[in-house]
Amino acid sequence: MILVVDMNCEKNSLGYYEFVLPIISIISEIDECKAKHFMDLRSEDTRQCNGMILSGTPLKDNTTLSQLDNFEWIKTWDKPLLGICAGMQTIGLAFGSRLKGCIGIGMTQINTTKENLLFSSQFMAYTLHNFSIIPSGDFDVLAESPQCVQAIRRKQRDVYGVLFHPEVRNKEIIQRFIYAFNDHRRV
Repeated sequence: MILVVDMNCEKNSLGYYEFVLPIISIISEIDECKAKHFMDLRSEDTRQCNGMILSGTPLKDNTTLSQLDNFEWIKTWDKPLLGICAGMQTIGLAFGSRLKGCIGIGMTQINTTKENLLFSSQFMAYTLHNFSIIPSGDFDVLAESPQCVQAIRRKQRDVYGVLFHPEVRNKEIIQRFIYAFNDHRRV
């Protein structure tokens, strides 16, 4: 079972329908899935899942970036984790990365800088963000756009972050994440 964490500032917000439901739709084709708002996340929820995805949020919703106490668990998390947009920013901040102003809205060319299991080469992706990160030494940079870091991986664990929104245009990235860490037959 994959747990999708709703990173939007309010439960059942419009952001849930824009950023969480598309992820659930992709996962549901492959695995069981459950969603929880970040304020409702409990340790028993994390124990019951095989992996977790932290959703993105609307452009002006930066709530999780100022509520890092709710994400201390990320530091000791030992299962696969994928952060999308605000999810990547939150993961980065939890490990001492810094935010960098970087506005991205619309289709952006992504250039892979390090081999990884989620994507390769150059591709176009949908972006919607105000910030990227300057990664701490805990991370490898996996991809960049001409403006900023677009994807990271924690060096010691299967913790990934993408700044772009694969649920919009590159759903195979989410599928690869799930297939890589679960015993499912590839379609």
